[in-house]
This record gives sequence, C-alpha cells and structure tokens, in this order.
Amino acid sequence: MFGLEALDLARIQFAFTVSFHILFPAITIGLASYLAVLEGLWLKTNNSVYRDLYHFWSKIFAVNFGMGVVSGLVMAYQFGTNWSKFSDFAGSVTGPLLTYEVLTAFFLEAGFLGVMLFGWNRVGRGLHFFATVMVAIGTLISTFWILASNSWMQTPQGYEIVNGVVVPVDWFAVIFNPSFPYRLAHMATAAFVATAFFVGASAAWHLLRGRDNPAIRKMLSMAMWMALIVAPVQAVIGDFHGLNTLKHQPVKIAAIEGHWENVPGEPTPLILFGIPDMEAETTRFKVEIPALGSLILTHSLDKQVPAMKEFPKEDRPNSTIVFWSFRVMVGLGMLMIFVGLWSLWLRKSDKLYSSRPFLYLTLWMGPSGLIAILAGWFTTEIGRQPWVVYGLMRTADGASNHSYGQLGLTLVMFVVVYFALFGTGLGYMMRLVRKGPKTGEGDETNPGGPGQQRTPARPLSAADDDHDNGEHASLNKGN
Repeated sequence: MFGLEALDLARIQFAFTVSFHILFPAITIGLASYLAVLEGLWLKTNNSVYRDLYHFWSKIFAVNFGMGVVSGLVMAYQFGTNWSKFSDFAGSVTGPLLTYEVLTAFFLEAGFLGVMLFGWNRVGRGLHFFATVMVAIGTLISTFWILASNSWMQTPQGYEIVNGVVVPVDWFAVIFNPSFPYRLAHMATAAFVATAFFVGASAAWHLLRGRDNPAIRKMLSMAMWMALIVAPVQAVIGDFHGLNTLKHQPVKIAAIEGHWENVPGEPTPLILFGIPDMEAETTRFKVEIPALGSLILTHSLDKQVPAMKEFPKEDRPNSTIVFWSFRVMVGLGMLMIFVGLWSLWLRKSDKLYSSRPFLYLTLWMGPSGLIAILAGWFTTEIGRQPWVVYGLMRTADGASNHSYGQLGLTLVMFVVVYFALFGTGLGYMMRLVRKGPKTGEGDETNPGGPGQQRTPARPLSAADDDHDNGEHASLNKGN
C-alpha cells in the first residue's frame, strides 16, 4: 500500500509518536523556567501581576506536563516492541541513560510538582519558590539525559563491540559525545523560544480582543524580550551545530543543502530553493548564490562542502525531505528574529501593545517555535538515515520482525487514539489560555476555602472557574 514496507510503517509510527511527544516537553521546559522567573520577581518586587501570571501559567504547565508524561511512555515501549534488535544492540548505552533521566529528573519533577501546584498557601514562600525552581531544573536535567542518548546515536563514542553488541567502556565519552553540547544547547534554546512565542501569542490574542490590563501587557513584554534576545542566540548556536554536523556527518549536510557535486576549483554555492531528485541525483529548479555555501559552512571562500555523489547511494539520507524541513526551520527562525526586532522598535515608540499588524503577526507566530522544533527534528533524524546508530547499525537492521498488517493496524490505532486523547487535552489547554490571567488570584488577605482565591491551583478544575459570567451563562445555555 502506497509503496510502503513494514520498516517504513515502523519508522512512521515512531515518527508520529515522537512528533506528538516533543511538543509537550518543549513547552514544559520553557514554562517551568518562566514560572520560576515569575515567582522570583513576585518575591522580589511584591508586584501582584507576577503572582497572577504565575497562577495562570501554572495551570497550563500542569496540563502540558501530564500530556508529556503520557506520550513519553509510549515511546519507551516502542523501543522494545518495534525496535527490539536496536535495543539488543545498543540497549547497554541507551537503557542506562534513559534510566538516569528517570532517577534524576523525573523523580525530582514529580517530587516537587505537588508542592508547586498545591502548596501555594500550605508552605512558606521560600519553600514554594524552591519547589518551582527544582521543577524547572528537573526539566533541564531531563533534557540533558534525553539529548545525551539521542546524540550518542548520532555521534557514538566511548564503546566497544563485543559479541555483536555495544559495550560502554567510557561513560564520560558516551555522554559527552561530539554532537551532544551543540544539540543540548540547540534544543534547550528552542524550547525557550517556542515558549516565548506561545506566551506572546496568548497576550496578543487578548489585546486584539480589547482585554488590555497590566498582566496581559507583562506577558507580551516578557515574551518579546525573550524573543529579541534568544532567537539570535539560537541562530548562532545553529551555526556551530552545523559546523559540528559537517565534521561528523558530512553526508547529512550535503543532503540538507541539496548539493550533489562540486566543480573543481570553485567554492560551493548555497542553494536557496529547489527540488532535490534522489533518482536523477540532481536538484531541479534550483535558485543558488555562488560561493555562499562555502562561506556559511566552512567560513571560507575556497573550501568546498562535501557533495552527495561522494558517498555511496546506500548511505545517503533522503535529501528531498531534509532539504525542505531545514528551510522551514531556518525560515521560521529568521521570522522570529524579525518579530523580536520589530517589538523593540515598537517598544521605543510606545506602540508595542497597540500595533494591530504586529499583534496579528505575533498571534500567528504562536505555534512557530513548535513547528520549527518539529522541522529541526525531522532534519536531524531523517538526515541520520539509513543509520539508527550512525556508522554502526542500519535502521533496517534494528527493527523487530513484525508484519506489514500488524504495523499498519497499530499505526491506525495510534493516530485515532492520539488525536482523540491529546486533541482533547490541547483543546482544554487552549480553553485555559482564552480565559486569561485573573487579577487578585492568590491574594494573601483572602481567608481561603472552597471556591476562594487561596484554593490551591488545581489545573483540571481551572476551566470550571467563573472567569466570565457571560461566557459561563452561554456555556450553560449551550449545554
């Protein structure tokens, strides 16, 4: 069917589940640090705006965190069900790294998450802030271990092959493999950028509907400062990451660039657009800039970038896909930088909160960070093909012996269940976003109790709050 084999369905199934999963940790990482900053600023300034924003985003964080945990469990099982041969071969490396993630990060997050969400008026301010910081640190530790495992699959070192399986001999080399620092920085920064535009889009949505208050303005202001600073930093990190990839996975760079062969004595051009053709070994309809490829990738005008034809056909990734996924990521990154610079210009002219063209662009840029993350993951993972562990084990050799029918059935089940389950979760989270922050939430002068503002922030009951009497009445009427 559609020319696909069982291996293709196994790859699509894992790509589908990981694509759903990665969206939630990305926002979780960014929101956890954002919450720590908000609570810290509230403790320092006693400005209730920061407290109100903390309560608002903590509910969204909790829902997002829950969906991330559920979607992550499925991926772990797939290593055993669909990729058992890979697990047999490399499990002595990937297994402990994922175990360290659970022992150090997940337990830390889970241990302090309850205090963070339900302990606002049950523990002291200092202890509650400490719990929030620990949750934020836990998300970053989780990123550390997951990226260590995935980076080892990209640039393996610190191992020996004994009786046909990988045996780690130097854990420091395994963890801090050549691509790990760049990939860790790139992913963590991407999470911060994605969260900034998610928060900024939420603020823009409320401002465009006339809901202008200090909390909404603070949301937009903080998000745009983050975009202004971090988006250019991400571009610099991406450049270093590209140079590292050129050194260790040159064929991936050739596929990303749609570059098939070099002309002797001439620098490599940069192909802006085109359609790579794997069968004809050429990039059709290409628009290129002479010598710019050498300048960007080698930082010189005389060195050439390796070309696809320099590598055996069986070792080449699918250039048609990674060529465009990379350009989606870079294009969105450039647009993010533009939005950050535009926000700075509007801030100086005191029009940041009133420029409707800017607010509409910020609103539409809300999912841009997540789309860029997906495009980046497609680039790096498809660009690693045909290897599951680069240079050691081919993807075809790592798959379990399942039939086409079994994989097709389970893939359909995954699609149905995921869209139903996580679609509902995302809809609920967007409902919380539409409600917006409530001023006065968590006021220390309130005696507390059921239905009072000092009731701990319970994310799953947030949608039942009577934020807007008119909206509540219309919902009841609709039911």
